[in-house]
Amino acid sequence: MSKGEPSQPLWQQVLEDLDRRIADGEIVDRFPTDRELTAHYGVSRHTVREAVRHLRARGLVDRHRGRGSFLTDDRLQQPLGSLYTLFRAVEDQGFEQRSEVLRFDEVQDEAVARRLGRRRDARLVRIERLRFADAEPLALDSVWLPATIGRALRDVDLTHTSLYEQLSARAGVRVTGVDETLEPVVPDADARALLALEDGEALFRVQRLGWADDRPVECRITLVRGRRFVYTSSSREAGSAAGGFTAASSPS
Repeated sequence: MSKGEPSQPLWQQVLEDLDRRIADGEIVDRFPTDRELTAHYGVSRHTVREAVRHLRARGLVDRHRGRGSFLTDDRLQQPLGSLYTLFRAVEDQGFEQRSEVLRFDEVQDEAVARRLGRRRDARLVRIERLRFADAEPLALDSVWLPATIGRALRDVDLTHTSLYEQLSARAGVRVTGVDETLEPVVPDADARALLALEDGEALFRVQRLGWADDRPVECRITLVRGRRFVYTSSSREAGSAAGGFTAASSPS
């Protein structure tokens, strides 16, 4: 193993080399065992396990009891610059989307009301859901809607449906565009427990303002597991090959 900077711990040097080997296609499908990695790098088993723990936290390696470890290929992908819903993003890639409603109530929130262009004391419907891809928690989703719109959803079973589809069907409101910002956050104890996060696992905060033509109708904050969802982007110039990048994140 080529040595990194002197200040780098051994596990980080191993991690960086594993990242390189995965990117170069040297490691495909089956991931080496701890014994194989210890022999390859000439380091302790503890050092190897720490490096692999970081790969697992990023969603690159998955352990299967009795079968060993494998590179994962189950991350959800979503192109940047498109209007999407998490429901469709999950379902279209072969996973079952399910939501557990944690809260459905009416509140007043001055900051949210301002973003929605409403009076500071406006009544808002707040919907909080825990979102799943198959049986695994994927995101913690909080949505605020003007009460005149959100009340139409009170009797809707949101377990297995798209909120945007229900807004269109029940309230006659069609979301036509969104503004989004993305930032990494440190999960608090509640989010860590609800999303079953592993030690060191990244969490991203996606803040969305949904528009129906020229009026804001939805304010949303989604905490999403970065290891399960990626945004992708591709751009081309005349006469050049396609370029792109992938950044860990998610939608709502």
